Parts: sequence; structure tokens; C-alpha cells
Amino acid sequence: MALSSRQSTFNSFVPLTVRNSTLRAGTARPTTTATSVASQDIVCAVSESRGVSSTVGLAFVNLATAEVVLCQICDSQTYVKTVTKIGVFEPSEILFMSTAKGSKLHYIIEENLTEPILTFVDRRRWSDKAGHEYLDRLAFPDEVDSLKVTLGGNYFAACSFAAVPFPPQVFSHTLTDDQQALKYIELELQRIFASHSLRIKFEPSQGSMTIDLATIVSLELIQNLHNAKSKDSLYGLLNETTTPMGARLLRANILQPSTERVKLTARYNAVEDLSTKEDMFVSVRQSLKGFIDADKVLTSQLCQPAGHRAVEELIEKTLNENITYQSKPLDLRNQRIYCVKAGVSSLLDVARQTYKEANADAAELTFDITLDLKYDTARQYYICIPIENSEPLPDIFINVYRKKNRIECQTLDLVKLNQKITDAHNEVINMSDQTVQALLHEVCADLAGLFRISEAIAMLDMLAAFAQLATSHDYIRPELMATLVIRAGRHPIRERIHSNKFIPNDACATPQTRFQIITGCNMSGKSTYIRSLALMTVMAQIGCFVPAQYASIPIVHQLFARVATSDDLDANVSTFAAEMREMAFILRHVQPRAMVLVDELGRGTSTTDGLAIAVALAEALLASNALVWFATHFHDLARILSERSGVINLHLAADITPYANKMTMRYQIAQGPVPDRRYGLELAKLVDLPPAVLEVARTVSWSMDRLTQRRNSPSRAVAIARKRKLLLTLREELILARNGTMDNVSLRQHLIKLQDEFALRMAAIDEEVNLESNSDPEILDEQQERHQTGSQVDCTAPTSRTDRASEGNSTRNPLPSDPSLLDSDSEPDSAGHDSVVLV
Repeated sequence: MALSSRQSTFNSFVPLTVRNSTLRAGTARPTTTATSVASQDIVCAVSESRGVSSTVGLAFVNLATAEVVLCQICDSQTYVKTVTKIGVFEPSEILFMSTAKGSKLHYIIEENLTEPILTFVDRRRWSDKAGHEYLDRLAFPDEVDSLKVTLGGNYFAACSFAAVPFPPQVFSHTLTDDQQALKYIELELQRIFASHSLRIKFEPSQGSMTIDLATIVSLELIQNLHNAKSKDSLYGLLNETTTPMGARLLRANILQPSTERVKLTARYNAVEDLSTKEDMFVSVRQSLKGFIDADKVLTSQLCQPAGHRAVEELIEKTLNENITYQSKPLDLRNQRIYCVKAGVSSLLDVARQTYKEANADAAELTFDITLDLKYDTARQYYICIPIENSEPLPDIFINVYRKKNRIECQTLDLVKLNQKITDAHNEVINMSDQTVQALLHEVCADLAGLFRISEAIAMLDMLAAFAQLATSHDYIRPELMATLVIRAGRHPIRERIHSNKFIPNDACATPQTRFQIITGCNMSGKSTYIRSLALMTVMAQIGCFVPAQYASIPIVHQLFARVATSDDLDANVSTFAAEMREMAFILRHVQPRAMVLVDELGRGTSTTDGLAIAVALAEALLASNALVWFATHFHDLARILSERSGVINLHLAADITPYANKMTMRYQIAQGPVPDRRYGLELAKLVDLPPAVLEVARTVSWSMDRLTQRRNSPSRAVAIARKRKLLLTLREELILARNGTMDNVSLRQHLIKLQDEFALRMAAIDEEVNLESNSDPEILDEQQERHQTGSQVDCTAPTSRTDRASEGNSTRNPLPSDPSLLDSDSEPDSAGHDSVVLV
């Protein structure tokens, strides 16, 4: 019983995020322009709290750049933040406690992240005390105290840090997560970090936008959906960086956009300076060209830093200038012997003199015949004699090797000299290594500053790339406001592909227009429109300018996109099942400051079920107060929700000729639902369906429209909902006017205009209801018939509806003559529609 209960619990979490079907389970991702920058060996350690609260500690150790990122996440029972964080770093191996086998966290990570190797480490080795010991030994000296204070309140992050690197002498000690990570690296991966050489930083779970893995894939943030090698992705577009550090920083920012207003404003200012001051921009770009990967160079500790004079002078005092790598064996040996300057160590100078004299003695060996002294790694010095006659060699020569045109041999004296040279060489190498190690120890004292310089160069490179994009693609600086307003916004990726014919669009989202239903015919640009808004939001929150004439963007803390349409073959689920799973994930985690994109929901099931589910999900998203763009072909969805507060209907315009022989997409957003609901029939006519089939389809469509219009005629309840929405919209307009920057004259004119529009729209609502109720004979006959035959039902059934109609603070009593109160006796088929309309 317990086992089945546990299994059912697991099934509800499988999988939380869905990758595109092109990313098959168990198949390594191809190296692309996106992943080549991130092809780093990263080990992650995960620890979890016990009990109901889900607190997770994470430690990421980058072996390529000697960088450690620690974080502690207060997660939900579905561990969405943990999975997203691990997915951003893409570790090659994940370490768990041995007791975590079969746990919910292990199961969820295994289901959602199929590529990393999962390794289990004994629980005894996860200890926060050892994590603090590693901080003392490996962190930069000037950062140890602040990191200790930070980890003091983040126990599980400290435990994860201990799990990764461990030397054999402390293998049996109790270690923290952080220590476990370091231990594992030192013992299993044979990588030992020098003292005070790790960049260790703590990343709080706040301060960045949460983007789940399915959204990253579907919005093509890192790589193109159809061609992994293509640069038609957001990362491929923005990657104008010239250094590897800048490219890595750009990728990390795209996956975790900032939500800190001060940081974003500072980046905007820097990009604006670089894009407007040409001389500074050119000099920065020229300086960054051909720059080495400073992170990896500093990690391997073979550094010759430019601009850091103290370290440079220290190296110049110790090492000779000409110490570049040599290819010949003797040159390579001498390069190591003479890498340290004379006078640095007197004992080293004596040992080198001995080595020099032994080599001179070997060169002075001469015989009666022509000799040529050679050297190789195996035999060291040997004699090479050309074959000119067949006279036998004297007995003094030993170790004779006969080749085609020469004889290679040695003498006893030469062998003794080789041994003497080897002993002198080993002594010199040992002393040189000691001197170089002492130099590295002194350099490590300033290594923190060098890494900070590398980080500054990476940031400068990324901002210079943003400036390059702003000038070459006509991007503008966005404003960080509470309202989303975009004028002439463009899809950044599609614009590059269709530069000559891309049509920009406007967008506006306020609390009263936070739920936007987008309708339109096929291929009219609905998906491109909503994707462009998400991409511009991500660009704005990494500090980049955006493709628009004007942009005011609110700081978004979560980004969700349900836009994929293919079956998930790996999980053995259909399109509809994948849709429902993704929507369940979104509803479980959406918060008020989120942006949600939903494209073509409910197409994989019957029309009635699809519409019902779409309405229910739309209601839930509307209640979350998030910014939602809902693209759909369900026109009834637009009609049902049109009177709800916070909902606005938009459509992508298309022109259809009178004879329906041509359809022209305008790709422009317009107010209201799509005017012609039969664009599917017109499109079917363009592809030469049989005329008889088209005629039957057209007849059925008109009949269904008339039936729907009859059943859903305007009522007083709908009128009240419209008036309430109109009042809330007026309130929002007045607040915006109060907080705006208009002068007194402009403000007065604006208020007069608002007053006139409000009065006209309010009168239009009343007039529409009166005309509809007085002019439709079918409705009047139906009302009269029901009043005569079923007055008792009419008086009881509407009572509950009146409660809902009182949403607009109306206190009137229900009247039998109200059309909205007389539909309870209609056919069963229409009851469901009526109840939905009146919600």
C-alpha cells in the first residue's frame, strides 16, 4: 500500500518540464554555438533538508574556470526551482547523499535531467564544518570572512560545497555538501586546487527571473529548435562578444535575467555610453579582440597578466623572457633548466653550473674519425658516425646500432657523463620547481584581483556587444515601469531572417488588460507576436536594448511559455497530454509578477472539451494576476471572457477579397476579436476543396452562428459586467494620468476626453441592451411563453444567478422579464453555454 502510494506521488511529478522532442532522452546534445561556450566540466552536489519544508543546498564547481557557485533554495514540493537552477548550469555529474536514493528529489532530477551522471556519496561526508574549512583553505583571503557569514545562515549550501573535493587524508572525515563536492574532485577526478585559488560566490535564489527548461527550449533562448547548429536563437543573435568570458556571461544572463532595477539601470547607462561615444566603443572593441580566455589561464596558473603591474613585476623578476614551449628534446630540456633567472637562488645557480660543465665535457669528446654528437630523450647523448667504409669500429664504442647510412653508438665515458648530466638536471629541475611554486604562492595572493579583472572584462565585452547590436539593428533603451507599453516592437530573431518585410507591432498591458486573448487566421503571426514580447522582456532584463521605437517593460520574475505543439514521444504522451501537463506545471507555480504565453491550447481533443478546458485554465490564469497572452482559435473563448475585468480581445488582421480568392496577411495587431470567423473556410477554398464540401461547411457554420447568437443575446447581467469593467478601466486611466508627467493643459484635455468616452460607452451599453430586448421577436415570444407556463421555475432558478449578477453592486430584485433570468428552462444543450456566459 505504501509503495503504491509513493509511486502515485511520483507519477504526479513526471516530468515537470518538457524538453522538445528533438532532445531525446539519453542522447547527448550536439556541440553548437550555444553549448560550445558552456562545454565545461561542472560537478554539482545536492543536499536536502528533512521534513516537510523543501530546502535544497546546491554547489556547482567548474573545473575549467576554478569557480564555485553556492546557493540555497526554499523550494516547493515539486522542486521546480532546483531543477531549473541545475538545468541552467548543465553539470556533467550530480552528487547525492547515499540516503537520497529513491527520494522524490532524486526521482524528479533523474526524470527531468537525463544527461548528467548521478553519483551517491556516503552521508558521513556531508558536514558544514568541513565546508568552512575548505573556505579557509581555498577562497580568496579577502573574501573568507564574508563567505563564512553568508554560509553561516545557509547550512545546506555549506554541506554541498564540502561534497565535491576531498584529499585522501581527509576521506574518512565528516564533510558538508560543499566539502563533499570538493573531496570528490580531489580524490576521484585527481584535481587538486591550490590554496586561495577558487572564486567562490553565493547566489541567492532571489534577484533573477525564473525560466523553466521547457520555456528555454520553446522560445529558442539558447539554440534553434530545428537546427542545433543555427545561430537563429536569442543567444546566437546577441552573441557579438569577442572573448570567451563574455560569451559565457551572456549565456548565463539569458538563462537567469536579473530582476534588480539598480543593476539593469547601470547596464543601460553603460550601453548608452558605448553606443553614443564612437571613439570609446571602437577602442574597447579593438582592445578585446583576440583576448585570451583569462578564466582558464588563471585556473591553470600560467598567467602573464596585462595591466596588473605588481604581479607582472614579480614574474619578470623570477622568470626569463624566452621560456616559450620548445619542440626539440634538447631545447625543451634546456628551456626548463634556464626558465628561472640567475641570481634568484644561489643553490640553483650552482646546480646549473654543474649541468653546464657536464654538457661541455660531452661535447669535447673527440676521436680519430668524424663524430657527430646527438641527443634524444631515451639515450640522451650518443655518437652518430656516417658509413663511408667498411672498416670495423674500435672496441671503445658500445651500444652500437647500425642504420642504413649511419652508425649510432656510445662510449663508456659518454655514458658516465650522461648519468652526471641526468643527476645535475634533476637537481636543477627540483630547485626550479621550488622557485616557481614559491612564485605561484606569491601570485595567488593577488589572484582574486586578477579574477575580478577577468569578470570586469567579461562584463565590458557583453555590454560592448549590446552596444554593437543597438547601433547596427536600431534598438532603443527600454524603461523599467509598472506597465508594459511597446511601440513598433519587432521579433529580434525573425527580424534578422526577414529584415526587408518584417512588420512591427504595438503592445500594451496594464492591470485592466493583463489577460490578452489573441485570435486570428492561420499563419497571421499570433505566435510570432507573443514570442516577441517574451524575447524583448528577456533582453530588457539582461541589460540589452530592445527592437522597438519605444519600450516600457515591467520587471518580470517568472516566464512561462506553453507554445510547443509536438507529441512527446520520449514520455509516450500525446500533444494534448503534453499540453495539460505543462499547463498544470504553470498553474502550480505562477505568481502575480509572472509572464505567461499560451499558444493554441486544447486543439488535441474534441472541440467542446478543448473549449471547456481552455476557459477553465484561462479563469485560473486570470485569477493569478499575471500578464498572460493567450493565442487561440476558440472564438467562443474570446466572447465568453470578453466582459471579465482584466481581459482584452485582440486579433491579427488579414484581408480577404469579396470572392474569397485571395487572402492577404497584414501581420498587424488590432483591437477586438477577429471580425471574420470563417477565415478557415476561405483558406480551405484557396486550396481547392470541392465546392459542394465548401457549401455544406458554410451552411453549417452560419447555422451554428445563429444558434449561438440566439442563446447568448445580451442580458442585464452582461451589461452590469460591462459597466463594471468600464469603471475599472476609467479608474486605471485616472491613476496613470495622476502619476504621469503631463502639464496642466494636456492633463485637462485628457480628462475631458476620458469623460466624453466614458459617457458614450456607458450609454452605448444601455442602448444595446434595450434594443436587443425590444427588437428580437423570438426572445419576446420565448419570454412570454415561459412566463405563462413556468413562472414557478423562472422565479426560483434565477436566484443564484442574481447573486452573481450583483457583482456590480446592483441590489435590484430579479424580474421574470429579464432575459438573463429566463434561460434556466432552455434546452439542456444550451444550459452549459448560458452558465459560462454569466460567470
